[in-house]
Amino acid sequence: MLSTSEQTLRIHEIYSSIQGESSHMGRPCVFVRTTGCGLRCSWCDTPDAFYDGEPLSFDAIISRIEEQGINLVEVTGGEPMEQKSIHEFLKLLVEKGFEVLLETGGHVSLEEVPGEVTRIIDVKCPGSGMQKRNLAQNLKNTRAKDEFKFVLLHREDFNWACETIRNFDLNPEQILFSPVHGEMDALKLAQWILEEKLGVRFQIQLHKYLWGADARGV
Repeated sequence: MLSTSEQTLRIHEIYSSIQGESSHMGRPCVFVRTTGCGLRCSWCDTPDAFYDGEPLSFDAIISRIEEQGINLVEVTGGEPMEQKSIHEFLKLLVEKGFEVLLETGGHVSLEEVPGEVTRIIDVKCPGSGMQKRNLAQNLKNTRAKDEFKFVLLHREDFNWACETIRNFDLNPEQILFSPVHGEMDALKLAQWILEEKLGVRFQIQLHKYLWGADARGV
């Protein structure tokens, strides 16, 4: 097995910010954003992460995380699961005592992700254009710590998300409904949730309201 100084991930950026999504919204968090993603969602807000970045050793990444002085770490992208060494890196974060979140598009198997990691699975709705890439086994083989994020563009997405939750018997308490920032009326989505009496968590992308939709590294 390679040492941590020899193992690498291609990294787009590492920064600390306020967690803007999930049940951890509002908490200080270090974000490790990997490079590369095989999906092309219509509303993607980080297309610069498709190609930019540099290979960094595990040791270098951990050092930069530790410099932030924050214990909550989210590995995101791009798509982290498309890099072969991601499982070993997640294990290393857990061994180092970090509280770890993984944000993933859900089109790659998550079976080998360490049980200590909170898997935040971005389920692709029709409005994304990528719904056919959802991997069913990630919705069937769930864990108590999993969170399932549905980014909604319109009513069709909302109806599709409700049907998907029923079809896979997902726990509403693990569900996140989020409007596409700047395109979907957040108030309208909140009203739909109330009208349908759903037990899901409504969220907005808090960081975009704090720093603006185009800000990077925050």
